[in-house]
Amino acid sequence: ERTFMAAIGDEDSITGLLLAGIGHIDSHQKKNFLVVDAKTPLSTVEDAFQEFCKRKDIAIILINQHIAEEIRPLIDEHDQAFPTILEIPSKDHPYDPEKDSVLKRVRRLFGE
Repeated sequence: ERTFMAAIGDEDSITGLLLAGIGHIDSHQKKNFLVVDAKTPLSTVEDAFQEFCKRKDIAIILINQHIAEEIRPLIDEHDQAFPTILEIPSKDHPYDPEKDSVLKRVRRLFGE
């Protein structure tokens, strides 16, 4: 049932993911990706994230870590196995494992 990945990221990241074949637009014109730039309102990012979390056809949400930081409370609130949320680096923002929500949960499980 969960056959798609969703992506929220900057133009370069989304372009690369679309070229890799993850893009999908359904019959209702709903996309499984969101390109975020400096002009994108935070509410748009939050709405897309919540929509992707509700969809039953999405297994994984890829999100640039610097964008995830902007909606950190929503990400931390997500406690379901599916869709899994994976934070990825972008060209202009390196990955910081200290900020990654998945690694934080793993550390809590192991008592670190």
